[in-house]
Amino acid sequence: MTESSAPTAAGRAKLGAFLGVFTPSILTILGVILFLRLGWVVGNVGLVPALVIVVIANAITLATALSVSAIATNMRVGAGGAYYILSRSLGLEVGGAIGVPLFLAQALSVTLYAFGLAESLQLFWPEAPQRAVAAVTVLAVSVIAGRSATLALKLQIPILACIALALLSLVVGVARAGTEAVPLWAGAEGGASFWVVFAVFFPAVTGIMAGVSLSGDLEDPQSAIPRGTIAAVLVGFAVYFTVPMVLAAAADPSTLVAESMIWFRVAFVPALIIPGLLGAILSSAVGSILGAPRTLQALASDRVVPRWLERGGDGSNGPTVAHLVSTGIALAAVGLGDLNAVAPVLTMFFLTTYGMINLVAGLEQLSGAPAYRPAIAVPWAVSLAGGAGCFWVMSLINLPAAILALVVEVGLYVGLRRRALSASWGDMRFGALMSLVRSSMLRLRHLPVAPRNWRPHILAFAGDLDRRIDLVRFAAWLNQDRGLLTVCHLEVGRLEDHATGLVPRQQKMQARLDDEGLIAFAEVHAVADFEDGAVAVAQAHGIGGIVSNTIMLGWSGKPARVVSALEIMKRSAMLGRSTVICRLAPRGWSPRPRRIDVWWGGLEHNGDMLLLFAHLLSLNPEWHGADISVKSVASGANPSTWTEERLRELLERSRIDAEPEVIEAPDDTPVQRVIHERSHDADIVFLGLRDPPDDEIVDYAARLQELVTGLPTVILVRAAGPFAGQLLETEGE
Repeated sequence: MTESSAPTAAGRAKLGAFLGVFTPSILTILGVILFLRLGWVVGNVGLVPALVIVVIANAITLATALSVSAIATNMRVGAGGAYYILSRSLGLEVGGAIGVPLFLAQALSVTLYAFGLAESLQLFWPEAPQRAVAAVTVLAVSVIAGRSATLALKLQIPILACIALALLSLVVGVARAGTEAVPLWAGAEGGASFWVVFAVFFPAVTGIMAGVSLSGDLEDPQSAIPRGTIAAVLVGFAVYFTVPMVLAAAADPSTLVAESMIWFRVAFVPALIIPGLLGAILSSAVGSILGAPRTLQALASDRVVPRWLERGGDGSNGPTVAHLVSTGIALAAVGLGDLNAVAPVLTMFFLTTYGMINLVAGLEQLSGAPAYRPAIAVPWAVSLAGGAGCFWVMSLINLPAAILALVVEVGLYVGLRRRALSASWGDMRFGALMSLVRSSMLRLRHLPVAPRNWRPHILAFAGDLDRRIDLVRFAAWLNQDRGLLTVCHLEVGRLEDHATGLVPRQQKMQARLDDEGLIAFAEVHAVADFEDGAVAVAQAHGIGGIVSNTIMLGWSGKPARVVSALEIMKRSAMLGRSTVICRLAPRGWSPRPRRIDVWWGGLEHNGDMLLLFAHLLSLNPEWHGADISVKSVASGANPSTWTEERLRELLERSRIDAEPEVIEAPDDTPVQRVIHERSHDADIVFLGLRDPPDDEIVDYAARLQELVTGLPTVILVRAAGPFAGQLLETEGE
């Protein structure tokens, strides 16, 4: 899937900022609350508190408009409006989780506005059948919008003129009637509280996405969206700031609360209020029926919903399948009758969209991504404050509805994640996480490093994953999500011969790791020699304070390769890197509970790492509940009682669930025989390694071969680095 496959308006987009963005946005803002509820707002709390409500609500909306403008001027906004912005910024899963409810909210809003129109008609036609009027309204706006989006928007220009005439009639009527002293602070006796009134008013200033939803029909979205959206918010603010003062001068607070139709009583020409009121409601329905199909088409193009929903006309010269589906949903909702119970949840879907767009703009600015270069730069604090304001208002308006909407969106997100949708575009998640990683690494520089902070960052040289996938699985078990695991394949030869194949090989390795459910990073390097190359990669691997402190190699039955592994171990120890050599026996583990044997020597400072790895292994579901046995051979210098007491004290202090076992053997009994006798029936055996002198390394490799022969899976560990022998220390020890 590529971005170019999304439905676009290429070759047909003719709408500009005024007709395509400003008109639908301002007509959605100047809706039924302006005519029927603004007087109630002033009457309940008083003029000055009402103006404070207007300022706060419009500040949140303005922040959202600025965030939309910033994002729109930084990217090519395709069809789908808010869904397109979110999916290209936060990924398909988040975009779809918000886009699907947004589409349903847009479609059902057509029904809500249709019922609002029917209820308004009852003021003049009391016997009007509400459902019939609502159904006719849905069909009418659908036919107009389906025939031509441009025609539908042009029909809104007379509606805008009707609203302007209604406002003028109100102002002139109040001015001619004369006013008495206006009570600035006092509301009606027993009026609603400030925040209750705020919750009722806030939906009036939403609706700025009505124009953004037509992004695919705009000739120049990058220019039209900022100009049209910001202009609509500012004009809406001017109207909502002015009308409360006019209404406060027209009647006392009690009258404003009691008479929802106060405009008809005080207007200079009351008849002018009717087309303004009905036109405002009708235009909101038109905006919704234009936006819903375009959102659905964009969802279908990205395969969030079935692809067939994308079919049909281009939305400008004929109905699409998405348009017919949107109309069908709106008509079906008419049969439900009263939608008051659903309306709050729909409002929440709109508000989560606004909140997430603010969040995107703020995080993009914070991430400092070089690709984020909007023509309209908005401070991150403004965007994040706008996002916080949206979610805060959600809780004020209707907390249960807000929770329900969020639960629905989270459920959709989880479902889309399981579908593993893929997209070809990058999104802001990378930039945001990169910024967080950078900030964290810079802070890590100044924090003290102690044994208790040690984590197993393992660099596993696995070779061919088809043969060595179990080695990587053991590395993941030893890591147990406490550190970072990198799986490295070394191509031995000239760089010129392998350069073109390194990236494809790495991608193939990463895909295999992901398929196996192994959380690891894949790397492929070209080296002239395996031994030198492994040491060089281990030395250079990592950044800042996060380096691979442990390398892991697989056991080989060839003596020369065992010697090579020991050479790598010796040189890695000089670099402060520990080494793990894993000799995997064929799978045949005993039924649970399984047993892990840790052989504690004490002379090479390997014991703490051996025990820590055994503990991490036991945390994995595959090995959960395994019995850890810490075995030690008593010597004349360390009698068995003293050794056992010391081991018990260590295990208790380190809070590792293991059982010590001290073995007394005759002085002439080889340790190798003791290990074979005591651990041949274990499932995994942990043994320590030492650094043999260069002239003894071949003999040491041969002795290791004899030692591991006949044993189950053996993990050989050589601890190195500044904390060797200290990993089990407790704080202050």
